[in-house]
Amino acid sequence: MGIVVKQSSYNLVFTLIGFVIGAINTMYLYVHFLPKDFYGLTAYLLSTANLIMPFFAFGLNHAVIKYYNLYNNIDRQKFINLVLLLPLVIIVPIIILVSFNYDFFADALARKNKISYDYLWVLIGVGVAMAYFEIFYAISRIHLKSIGGNILKEVGLRLIVSLALLAAGFDLMTPETFIYFLVGVYSLITLLMAFFAFKNHRPNFSVGIKIDTKDFITYCFFIIFSSSIAIYLLDLDKFMLGQMLQIENVAFYLVASFIATTIAVPQRAMHQITHPLTAKLMAKSAWEELDELYKKSSLTLQIVSGLILVGVLINLKQIYTFLPRDYDQGFWVVLFIAFAKYYDSLLGNNNSIVFNSKYYKTILFLGLALILLAFGFNLWLIPIYGLNGAALATLLAVIAYNTTKMYFVVFKMKLFPFQKGTWQSALILLATILLFFFWDFSFHPLLNIVLKSILVSGFYGGLHYFLKVSTDVNQLAQKAINFVLRR
Repeated sequence: MGIVVKQSSYNLVFTLIGFVIGAINTMYLYVHFLPKDFYGLTAYLLSTANLIMPFFAFGLNHAVIKYYNLYNNIDRQKFINLVLLLPLVIIVPIIILVSFNYDFFADALARKNKISYDYLWVLIGVGVAMAYFEIFYAISRIHLKSIGGNILKEVGLRLIVSLALLAAGFDLMTPETFIYFLVGVYSLITLLMAFFAFKNHRPNFSVGIKIDTKDFITYCFFIIFSSSIAIYLLDLDKFMLGQMLQIENVAFYLVASFIATTIAVPQRAMHQITHPLTAKLMAKSAWEELDELYKKSSLTLQIVSGLILVGVLINLKQIYTFLPRDYDQGFWVVLFIAFAKYYDSLLGNNNSIVFNSKYYKTILFLGLALILLAFGFNLWLIPIYGLNGAALATLLAVIAYNTTKMYFVVFKMKLFPFQKGTWQSALILLATILLFFFWDFSFHPLLNIVLKSILVSGFYGGLHYFLKVSTDVNQLAQKAINFVLRR
């Protein structure tokens, strides 16, 4: 776990920095500097671009990690060339098709909100940039270099958006121009990611690699859908809100889901390094090491994500006092999405194990069934409960999907994520929520948040530390304590 802890720690720092910038963007700059309909439009377009991104990437961001270690150095270079060219087989025909049928596709995008009609090319441009970013990032990660890409994705992207929102706020950029500017932002980040990737893997133009075409294409085809499942479960709700309710509701929902998504920050940071490590261990059939990685990643994420979950729950009322009145419609959205994210974290590197196992095809079909289930939940619950219905639909679908994946890892592969510390941490989490959720200081909301967060961190973190729930977390905590004492 040494390299995992080290790079995960760096990734966590930059992911947290990115989160702070994202919080400023989502909860202040977007809210105050863009009209509600354009904020909703931005969320709608980015969520939809995220839905089509796996198809543009052709599953190659996962395939490059799975197959790269199977080749020698010369064939590895040829393999990377193939990976970079294959997405064009899908992207170019789609661009041609849209060019000759713009009205048809734009009408589908703008079925409920006509404001979306003129921005179909923005959707496609951002989707292509997202796809190639993930491919370049995967090339970097196979060399266990995850930090540079994480900085670009979590910090660089949000920082540029911040500057654009400030420009919009000072009337240096119209809301319409801001939407088009998104294509340039995502394209720039992708070019920078390509630079980082090629620092670790110098490109050449050799071709002619021998590859099991059937196996490779089959894997890519299944991964397109497999990797789409998690994305669909998280972004389908925003897409369907844009199709079924007024566009500003997407803005309200986005702010709420962003607050809840903070719980996933540690998982995202750790995943960048555990994914290629998982693939390598499975390629070597190192099952004991994989089981240890599975348990430690699960427990570490449970503890860290649990602390963030408590922080969100106890401070939610105060957080909403800083937002315009309409945005408080997302209160229950935060709660539903927060528990969905926490359940994700409980499973550690479960996704990486499943997608690199022989069961990935089975998971695909189950995942597709769950997407249909999520679609049905949204169709049923959004008209009844609005924003809350979309969040509840997401929670139900995530529970079903994650439980299914855990079944295959536990019962089919004999790998189990939970241990004694899991139950100890769960009891500490429950005790912390019960102790701190139902009372507040009668101070200014910001001071209330600060004081309660300090108390909760001391109580929750102190119990984990003194009970020695996790060796890895205790080691990190001890390093932090030693660093402070030396100062």
